[in-house]
Amino acid sequence: MQQLGAESQADIGDFVKLFAVITVMIQSIISFLMQTSLPVGQQFLLGGIYEVVKFSASAFIFGILFSSTRTHPMARLRDYPRFMINRWHILFIPSILWTTVYLIFLPQLQQHGHYHNLTSFGWQFINGNAAPHLWYNVMMLQFIILMPIFWGLARWCTGKPQRGILIFSLTLAFELAWHWIYKLEIFHGPQAQQWYLFDRIFPSFIIFAVSGTLLWVFHESICLFVMKHWGLLVTIWCLLLYYVTFNFFNYGTPVKLDNAPYYLPSMIFYNLASIGLIATIAMYMQKFRSQWLPLVHWVALYAHRAYLSHVFWLYWNWKLLAHWTIPLMIKFPLLIIMTVLLAFISAYGFHWLWSTFKYSFHFRHLING
Repeated sequence: MQQLGAESQADIGDFVKLFAVITVMIQSIISFLMQTSLPVGQQFLLGGIYEVVKFSASAFIFGILFSSTRTHPMARLRDYPRFMINRWHILFIPSILWTTVYLIFLPQLQQHGHYHNLTSFGWQFINGNAAPHLWYNVMMLQFIILMPIFWGLARWCTGKPQRGILIFSLTLAFELAWHWIYKLEIFHGPQAQQWYLFDRIFPSFIIFAVSGTLLWVFHESICLFVMKHWGLLVTIWCLLLYYVTFNFFNYGTPVKLDNAPYYLPSMIFYNLASIGLIATIAMYMQKFRSQWLPLVHWVALYAHRAYLSHVFWLYWNWKLLAHWTIPLMIKFPLLIIMTVLLAFISAYGFHWLWSTFKYSFHFRHLING
């Protein structure tokens, strides 16, 4: 089963990042659509789709940790500087550039207020308020900074499944308690406005980082188990989807996406089940050496940069389509296609321009971004 993680052209982390980047774009599009006056039936339709794809942030964390653990076997603190130099170019620089673009050219997309001086500009810049989706980014980059902790966890658990079970169980218990605090204090609670940064600090998603790390450490045994019992996983996923969607729709009309946060205890299990399904798809495609593996790897390579830019392109696509009266059943998929294509074209295009500039001027000492 080694090839299921190590030898294929696309690993499980690549598949998870592929699904994560597409579903986060769908979430953004639904958010735009729900701001318009829609019939109740269409509200429930979009709300149901939104609940199905409400795993993207968790999946990104899982995929990043799985791939980073796989590509840095037995890494130690001495490997951290080189790791961070590489990640600075491929993750942090694009994040800085796109955050600047949103704040300067699309300031109307800011969340939780607007900047009015240099101090408030800096605050909006670092906390993910520059655009609706950038809170994901603030949270994801924290896990990159904390990567030595997860390398240490991987080394400590290697060859010792009892330790893996212990760590997973303790992390799950912590996450359940953490999400329960959110449910009581923030979700329709007294601290809803004051504690809004709760969603973008790493403890809120640490179970998915630990799960991604442990899946690589024990991927041979876990992959065998999952492939034998995939039917059970599908059943569990369906039951969890019904449960979280039923709870969401219980809030009635109008359908509000704020009633479907990541931080309810039930969402932990739904997100883990969704990631498990994606991993199962990945394992079967790897087992049969699917011709789509190189494409999946390519998409995963540019997923973060496409994710950063997608709300920029979505905004202009939205403005463009506003000139026509288009039925939802056409407008929704059209926005998905346009946004996904433009986001990935820009991600690859900017990479190509930077690479061309770098080699034209012989800046080969710069890390490839």
